[in-house]
Amino acid sequence: MSDDHLHLNLFTMNSVEHVTVGSWRYPGDQSHRYTDREYWTEVARTAERGGFDAVFFADVRGVYDVYDDSVDPAIEKAVQTPSNDPAYVVPAMAEVTDDLGFAVTKSTSYNHPYQLARELSTLDHVTDGRIAFNIVTSYLESAAANLGLDGRIEHDERYDRADEFMEVCYRLWEDSWEDDAVVRDRDSGTFTDPEKVHDVDFDGEYFQVPGPHGCEPSPQRTPVLYQAGSSDRGREFAARNAEAVFVSQPNEQAVTDYMADVRERAESYGRDPDALEFFPGIVPIVGETEAIAEAKHESYVDAIDVEGVLTLLSGFVDMDLSELDPDQKLEHIETEAIQGVVNAFTTNDDREWTVREVAEFAGLGTTSPVVVGTPEQVADELERWHDEVGVNGFNVKEVVRPDTLQEFVDLVVPELRERDLLPEESSSGTLRERTFGRSRLHESHPARQE
Repeated sequence: MSDDHLHLNLFTMNSVEHVTVGSWRYPGDQSHRYTDREYWTEVARTAERGGFDAVFFADVRGVYDVYDDSVDPAIEKAVQTPSNDPAYVVPAMAEVTDDLGFAVTKSTSYNHPYQLARELSTLDHVTDGRIAFNIVTSYLESAAANLGLDGRIEHDERYDRADEFMEVCYRLWEDSWEDDAVVRDRDSGTFTDPEKVHDVDFDGEYFQVPGPHGCEPSPQRTPVLYQAGSSDRGREFAARNAEAVFVSQPNEQAVTDYMADVRERAESYGRDPDALEFFPGIVPIVGETEAIAEAKHESYVDAIDVEGVLTLLSGFVDMDLSELDPDQKLEHIETEAIQGVVNAFTTNDDREWTVREVAEFAGLGTTSPVVVGTPEQVADELERWHDEVGVNGFNVKEVVRPDTLQEFVDLVVPELRERDLLPEESSSGTLRERTFGRSRLHESHPARQE
């Protein structure tokens, strides 16, 4: 850990809806402005003012068509549809900020590592080293169909492909260009010394990449690496690759167990387990008084679109929840989609959940805890999670956009700064320097092991 301060990311999506389905109908909500560049530059300024490390952009390939075996509910309810590619708003947001970072979600199943390495290097250059890569393997069957594949890649094989994908990227980012390869010598006419640029000569099961990398080293070389694997195979992948892990578990014990498990797995790969940082999601609902906060919470719950939530969850768990009785218990199932979401409500939680209860709970931020109260009460809860559970920070999830962010920054951030949980001013440097206190991947990371 780089320091004892909390690290905060805004968890959002370049779409109408993210994980609080139905909030676009809430009075004053601005989610429809997701296509507006000025909306995102306002968000960036607010997040930087609040001392956030980064804006963390979720993304998805495909459309949620599992519920009722149709795309219509997702389209009608705006369930992460329509959505835009998050990478293209990053330069505009970077232009109006100095230190704020940007985590971009990209799929290893539907990209090529040579191309993606170039895209992320480019973003890291134009943002002066403020880019993170949230590594996902994609889970919707509709994505595979729309990209011309016969079917979705099987769950564990997606991670096998992802392992190889990242190995290619590491070789391109870390090994292809030496630090002093670019000489810019006008007299000799040499811009780059060819002796210091190396082919990667990768020949694997999924990829053949001779190299070299097409970009000179960006400020961070490898962008900050985020991952959120929850299944057994996903945890293995996170333990080997991630620097920061997004924890999607519904209670403290599940979060504690998850962190211990991933750290133990990381150590088996020769990594320093303390080099990993963990970020659970959190849904803050804050008011000047407890009564105001509770009234907000009640009004938000009333606005939940239950059918929209079930549409989202059906895609997550790859099960048509429209076919189940609302009072039916959700049993543990094996799924080719997001196994961790099912586990969060079954194997990782002692209570038995009905379909209706899951929809009501997941209506505000899916599997993340909801914290309701005054600025002091919300800060108390974040401080307790930091001190007692041992998390390094939080991915702050929105209910109403941009009110959730603005209220958190205006009301909770001053309280966190008063307690020295957040610095008064953001530190400068790359995103990795601000989050981890180092300029490069940790020396024990597999990309840097000899």
